[in-house]
Parts: sequence; structure tokens; C-alpha cells
Amino acid sequence: RPITELLAPGALYMKNRGAGVPDDKWVRIDTTTLKDGNLLTGGVTDPMAAAELLRGAADVTYAGKSELAGVTVHHYRGVADLGRAARAASPQSRGALSAAAKGFSKDAVPFDAYLDEDGRLRKVRHRFTFSSDARGPEVSVVSTLLLYGFGLPVTVTLPDEDAIYTGEIRQG
Repeated sequence: RPITELLAPGALYMKNRGAGVPDDKWVRIDTTTLKDGNLLTGGVTDPMAAAELLRGAADVTYAGKSELAGVTVHHYRGVADLGRAARAASPQSRGALSAAAKGFSKDAVPFDAYLDEDGRLRKVRHRFTFSSDARGPEVSVVSTLLLYGFGLPVTVTLPDEDAIYTGEIRQG
């Protein structure tokens, strides 16, 4: 079954996620408790955290102009520092980025960012590096986020407390 995810500052809500969770219930995860601050764990990168990670950018170079989904964009490459990004982040993203700064094996996150003529982030690709466990080899994961539909009205309603599953989630 498809998994439905809703992202909110500090929280990830998932429906149809986890063995033993009733069909009409949501699972709520506090993203500040995740080792990566939900930059990868939820199977989707939190768009706000991904954008705010750029607050830790350094060594940025301009890579040229191109087109993305019919829009002219300016391509930048650089490296973001997770700790610096966490300190500069808005209060809504600070906890998630602070968790990520502690959880990843490298604070340096290479990125490619594409901004439109109005300075809006249209696409960002991060390359995260982490260890699967204390003794395991480092793993790199590339996360790409595309942003579009600016200015369109969106209505999102987060689940009520009584719709949140509070029991044990079975493994497998």
C-alpha cells in the first residue's frame, strides 16, 4: 500500500507505515530524535530542512545557467556544514538539523542548488555520508528535492491526536 507522509516542523506523520498499526491511524515521529533529523530517514527529505541546510554553505561556486522544467535556473555547487546550518536555522528546523549534525559521520555535505530568476530554490541535491553502525563502512546517499508550484494555495490538515497510534509497531 502507498505510504502517506505529512511533514511539519519537528514531526513526520505517516499513514500505512508499520506492522500492527490500524488502517485508520497515523504514526507520529519526533524528527529531532532521529539521527539524521529526517533528512533521509522518512524516505523523503524534509523540504524545509533541506533548504535550511544551505545556511551552512561555504566554498560556493557558480556552475552556470540552465533550464529546469521550463524555468531558467542558476546552478551553484558548494559544501554545507551541518553544525553551521543548525546554528543559523529557523527555530522550526534547528532541532532537526542539530540532530543531523550529531548523527552523520561527516559535517560536510556537498550540494548542487538551482535558483530561479527570483532567487527561489527550485532544486537541491545533497550528498550525505554516514556509517550504518559504529564499525561499518561509510555510506553515501544522494537526496534530490524539486520545488515547484510557487504561489498555489495548499491546504494541509495534520492528524488529530486521537488519530495518532501510540502502541508498539511490530518489526517486519
